[in-house]
Amino acid sequence: MSGDRGSRDSSTALPSAPSQPPSSGAALEAPLVLVGIAGSPGVAVGPALVVGDLKLQVVHKHLHAPQVDDEVARVKAAVRLAQDTLRDVSAKMGASRETTLILEAYLLMLEDPMLLDRVERKIRVDKKNGEWAVAEASDEIVAAFGTPEIRDAYIVERRHDVEFVCDRLLRALLGDAAPAPLRLDEPTIVVARDLSPADTAGMVREPVLAFITEVGSRTSHTAIMARALEIPAVVGATDALKRIRTGDTLVVDGLSGTVIVHPGAVDVRDAKLRSRRHIAFAKRLLEAKDRPGATACGERVALKANVELPAEAILAVDHGAEGIGLYRTEFLYIDRATMPTEEEQYGIYRAVVEAVGHRPVTLRTFDIGGDKFASSFQLPAEMNPALGLRAVRLALKQPDVFLTQLRAMVRASAHGDLRIMVPMVTTLPELRAARELFHRAVYEVRAAGQPCRDNIPFGMMIEVPSAAIMADAFAREASFFSLGTNDLVQYALAVDRTSQSLAELASPLDPSILRLVHAATRAAVAGRIPISICGAMASDPLAACLLVGLGLRDLSMEAAAVPEIKAAIARVTVAEAETVAEASLQCDSAARVRELLHEAFGDRLADLLSGYGADP
Repeated sequence: MSGDRGSRDSSTALPSAPSQPPSSGAALEAPLVLVGIAGSPGVAVGPALVVGDLKLQVVHKHLHAPQVDDEVARVKAAVRLAQDTLRDVSAKMGASRETTLILEAYLLMLEDPMLLDRVERKIRVDKKNGEWAVAEASDEIVAAFGTPEIRDAYIVERRHDVEFVCDRLLRALLGDAAPAPLRLDEPTIVVARDLSPADTAGMVREPVLAFITEVGSRTSHTAIMARALEIPAVVGATDALKRIRTGDTLVVDGLSGTVIVHPGAVDVRDAKLRSRRHIAFAKRLLEAKDRPGATACGERVALKANVELPAEAILAVDHGAEGIGLYRTEFLYIDRATMPTEEEQYGIYRAVVEAVGHRPVTLRTFDIGGDKFASSFQLPAEMNPALGLRAVRLALKQPDVFLTQLRAMVRASAHGDLRIMVPMVTTLPELRAARELFHRAVYEVRAAGQPCRDNIPFGMMIEVPSAAIMADAFAREASFFSLGTNDLVQYALAVDRTSQSLAELASPLDPSILRLVHAATRAAVAGRIPISICGAMASDPLAACLLVGLGLRDLSMEAAAVPEIKAAIARVTVAEAETVAEASLQCDSAARVRELLHEAFGDRLADLLSGYGADP
């Protein structure tokens, strides 16, 4: 990756680097490998700049009564200043639509009454200065998402959203007292505990070679921004700040999620070769983004994207997705004390539908509960939330909230090819009750004189064993199925999907999972309804070929995976995939299934599995 990224006029404010001296004698130190999460593809070699924790330290002051009004006014002015700063960063992003939309979401969060009303109350009632009020409000809202032990990527990212927005507001309040903007004099690898989208975007004109953060996930905004900027990134690299010093030479591999500290000459030479190979390879894959997905024998396989934010819909199209196979709506209910209005939801759903043009969009109704906490819902304390009031169960307990969302979705159907699906359906009565509310929503929209499409498909997710077992009965009543293999693995194998210690057991290649997928697929085919898959399994090149063999012809995955999955299935015939699938169903372990896949397709998919093409 080139170190020349233009003039350095960024407005990004980051804390100065810690006081430890630059690394000396690094060449004499043995290489150290840190393992994190592959956040953004690419390989970079360069010196480290450690910027430490981004959380600002604020002074706590009690106000006198005559100062209260001025302090409230100061906070409101800081909100406007923070928004102006974000707009300036957005303007510097140029035509990067994905990152611009993420930053626009932060502009709206700066106006959220859940934050501002809380801050004003602390100033007026508790007589706390603005910085203290903002910092305390941030901590309280973050705490509402549950304990830090909750590792669900979605919840973790929502916590970060609140922290990032409050950080921007604090910087605006501090003014000249805030840390100076980060200025890079040479191509550098930035190492931090975390980076907000605004911080990441603000470095677009700095010579940043790569990012390393201690926290974050593949789906975090930081990772999304890094991918949009085409900067390699490794996130979730625990203890990076303890292991890396400013000036240390690093190799960052955003494909494998590894960082080499003090690399040897061979490590550096190999990294530079892999960087050239990856850049050329990724370019070749994207050149085929407009070609429809198909097997080597010409069988069509639709490749769609899983989307969590409106910005990702555009990213999906740019990567060649043929539609949105899963649009998660939980973010609308997070970070707020009140429920989203019908108009607010309609505007967002419409924007997503219009962003992808003629392509189909599948909206999933809210999946709140379990490990997905939303302060706008009053959920009971449960010993095992994953088996409690969640998703469709919660929707049916709060029909007014559910109807509001359904009406917004029905109205958005007037703007494109839209489908609606319900998560975590376990019984036929649940599906029937949800469908009855859906029909009521259609009636109310039409009664209000608002346009909508006729015959909107209303489907369900197959993500619990009971639904897979009863798939033949569900196929007589649902418009379509979508396989959610992430939760199907959790419930079928009794493995907490958030448990790191049990991660090896939670394999979608387990023969029991494959048999459930196969049974649901056969039931859908027999019932003549469409079936797709939207679990992470579809993002694996080998697993995608297996899914084709199991009968799937509609795969949905994270947007960045679409080009490589398109290339993978284009190298395999249906007959080959079916042969391997049949053998896999007879295996006794996930390890044996993966061995079969490698034996059958490993050689021809070697470049996709590694992320590198042939030598340039």
